[in-house]
Amino acid sequence: MIKIAIADDHQALIDGVKLKLDETDDIQLAFTANNGQQFLDHLKTETIDMAIIDLKMPKMDGIQLTKEIKTNFEPTKVIAFSMFDQADAINKMKSENADGYILKTSSLDKLIQAIYAISRGEKYYDESINGITYAFSEETEQPKNMLSKSERQILELIASGKTSAEIADIRQTAISTIDTHRRNMTNKLRLSGKGELLRYAMDQKYKFD
Repeated sequence: MIKIAIADDHQALIDGVKLKLDETDDIQLAFTANNGQQFLDHLKTETIDMAIIDLKMPKMDGIQLTKEIKTNFEPTKVIAFSMFDQADAINKMKSENADGYILKTSSLDKLIQAIYAISRGEKYYDESINGITYAFSEETEQPKNMLSKSERQILELIASGKTSAEIADIRQTAISTIDTHRRNMTNKLRLSGKGELLRYAMDQKYKFD
């Protein structure tokens, strides 16, 4: 029996995972928590095989929680279960020795596959992750380091919901110049269009420094 626990501040997601686990005979849900500190408090009194952890939570985020688990509660395994699919997030969890990383946009079947694989001693990283190539290539420059200072500043404005015209006004430049920056950033980050660039910009509002 694989004994797991979930840390996530979205109760609806926890409930969905619970329903999926009911379909299995050899995975037991020991407890759940809605923030990292609450999860850590549970671990002080209950032993589990594997933790499924969201990255962005109140009181203690998933990165710090993973560090605590790997430092004080070995051999507990950790799966990151997150909306963030950027290389910096993946690398931060890798640096804390997380055993897997699954996107919340993937099917719960993939989460079950990850649980089984990791219980066998394997690592499991969702192949749908946008930054997966960067995260596992030492020779590839990280996306955030590919952007110039101006591009990073424009990305912040995009994340705040500004249009090209508004950004051009703020930066006192032509709209065509901003549009050129957008195209260059899209190409550098290997994204597919304006919608993907906006999504990336919004993701970067949560930093993993």
